[in-house]
Amino acid sequence: MSPWWERCALSDTDRSDLSSARPAIGFWELESIAEGIWLADQIIKNAPVPIIATGTVHPGRYVIAVTGDAASVEVAREVVEGCEIQSMVDTLYLADVSEEVLRAVVAGTELPASDAAGVVETRTLAASIVAADAAVKDSDVGIGTLALGDGLGGKAYFVVGGTVSEVASAVAAADAAAGDGLVRSVVIPQLTDEMRTDLRIQPTFHGTLRGAT
Repeated sequence: MSPWWERCALSDTDRSDLSSARPAIGFWELESIAEGIWLADQIIKNAPVPIIATGTVHPGRYVIAVTGDAASVEVAREVVEGCEIQSMVDTLYLADVSEEVLRAVVAGTELPASDAAGVVETRTLAASIVAADAAVKDSDVGIGTLALGDGLGGKAYFVVGGTVSEVASAVAAADAAAGDGLVRSVVIPQLTDEMRTDLRIQPTFHGTLRGAT
């Protein structure tokens, strides 16, 4: 199954490309698909966000992402807060989301050649995006894999690369930003070429296994 951003529901002709978004993002993760669809409709009707993407992720959750200028996304957040949603799992609002993180969410990026790699695993998609944003803003690191929900039982993770000291600092910042959403993080001083290749080709075991046969 393709990830949620490839299965996004576009409500208007100008909501066609997340990569063109201005640097603000709102993100809501719901346990109920029905409530998620209703909420997405409320956002579209009441908030002037230029881009909205919606869809399901494992394990049966519904995700809504909106992007645009900070004021428009703030209106979307106010709409959500006024809806008294019962099945909300996690939320985020970033008025100045890193362009590198936004690009990783939308199109994916390749881990840069580096001395070290850091891996941060979170319980929710929103926590991973917040943590990744904190990591790249804290240190001179590049972001590679950012895997969100599908095939992960609703969890998410990302990988950053750089010098050992920069990666360690970035991971510490990510851990703090993720808060209770953090599952585990590690710093790998020298990521092997084999692991770097596996992460680039396909982060899931089944995908890697199919590629090896």
